[in-house]
Amino acid sequence: METELAGKVVIVTGASGGIGSAIARRFAGEGAKLVLHYRRSRAQAGELQHDLADADVLVAGADLTREADARRLLNMAVKRFGRVDTLIANAGSWEARDIPLPQMSLRQWHATLEAVLTSTFLSVREFFKCVARQRRGNAVLIASTAAVFGEAGHADYASAKAAMAYGLTRTLKNEIARLAPHTKDYCGGRVNCICPGWTLIPRTAAKLKNAATVRKITATMALPQVARPDDIANLAVYLASDKLARHITGQTILAAGGMEGRWLWQPGEVNPDIV
Repeated sequence: METELAGKVVIVTGASGGIGSAIARRFAGEGAKLVLHYRRSRAQAGELQHDLADADVLVAGADLTREADARRLLNMAVKRFGRVDTLIANAGSWEARDIPLPQMSLRQWHATLEAVLTSTFLSVREFFKCVARQRRGNAVLIASTAAVFGEAGHADYASAKAAMAYGLTRTLKNEIARLAPHTKDYCGGRVNCICPGWTLIPRTAAKLKNAATVRKITATMALPQVARPDDIANLAVYLASDKLARHITGQTILAAGGMEGRWLWQPGEVNPDIV
């Protein structure tokens, strides 16, 4: 199906990660021009650029929790390509260890909210300045099913992603529609959010080697399988296409096999005599 993304300029934040790199590859396959953002993983971003040798690619490092860096990233993109059509706000961090709230440090709480929520705020804010000049543009925020169902041991991450998936997405879809209004020839500016479930990427690979963890994760899915990065990338491309998703905005879409939540207790942990 024709996406009409050929020649469009797409920024992918956190492009050196598992989901970010899959999204970048998928857009490259559609003929888009790419800005591959990384924070620390310059080598991985360089490898991705090498793999996308046939695409027009700019690699840019930035700490998106800093206003100056977020501004510089967008300025570099505009200087290179003249415009930015789509922002994929994928950058963030996740503490792999389960840290119950009573043991969670204020430092960890602040660090996660900065890396997940503040980085999204700053990158979207700078992108919206471009949209206001261009009168066109759309954004896709990458959140998590933790935003919808919560995640024990990860209150910081779940809270930051919930803010993205609901308050931020649904506010921004109204603001961008005024910056890039609907016309006879243009659908109007759009903002949507994807909430991936557990996805097979390097940072989750260790946990997903545990069969008990996989059984618990998939137990409430209609499609009991762990997501692959391409599952998220395909949805991101669809939502970024003004042709395919012209009337879709403000939506928070779960890409998690029909997940309804996660088991709180394993069967052996429940005493049926007192239920």
